[in-house]
Amino acid sequence: MSGDGLIVVTGAGSGIGQATARLFLRQGWDVALLGRRAGALEETAAGHASALILPCDVTDEGAVQAAFERAQQGGRRLDALFNNAGRAAPLATPDRLDPAVFRDVIATNVTGMFLCARAAFGAMRAQDPQGGRIINNGSVSAHVPRPGSVAYTMSKHAVTGLTRSLSLDGRPFGIACGQIDVGNAATRLLVEASEKEPGAEPMIDVETVAQAVWQMATLPEGANVQFMTLMATTMPYIGRG
Repeated sequence: MSGDGLIVVTGAGSGIGQATARLFLRQGWDVALLGRRAGALEETAAGHASALILPCDVTDEGAVQAAFERAQQGGRRLDALFNNAGRAAPLATPDRLDPAVFRDVIATNVTGMFLCARAAFGAMRAQDPQGGRIINNGSVSAHVPRPGSVAYTMSKHAVTGLTRSLSLDGRPFGIACGQIDVGNAATRLLVEASEKEPGAEPMIDVETVAQAVWQMATLPEGANVQFMTLMATTMPYIGRG
């Protein structure tokens, strides 16, 4: 599928979400950009006629549902969701992690991803013909966590559970679900953090991640990448755990 699809990208104002949204726009898709900051979404859209700017807090059930309904106005068919919005927490051992910070991470990375998946699933089930594709942004932290990452790691384990459940529940309706687990994409925040950390791990460009999401989203009907792990070749993923 290319040139005539609609994809919703959450967390589209920066990093992986921004790079992915821009790639799909270049490929001729309609792209609904979801994120908290309207200005950042406008920067991603860069005036592109096929970009729909939808400021939205993914933890707000009503806002999510309204955004998906707006994305489909005019009879647009929802072909894909890149369920990308997420946040991290400062590194800390569990006893030093503020429970309020933990709850905020879970609200975005778990509840927010569920709400967006729920809205997409409902739209894909209701349209005729049924079907679509949901791609969740996981993390290698769900396999090999870093020290001090309890909130983020727990949330990404939950994302894997979401992916597996959506895959099962979507089968009768032609809804495929896959997950991309990324190790060290060079987002602005990660680059800034690595500059302060001697011996920081190698990173890959966010454009590389966007290309992988594109590959997952444009597979022929009946084929699915269930899980993809993407990282720098020399990242110490093998041997870390």
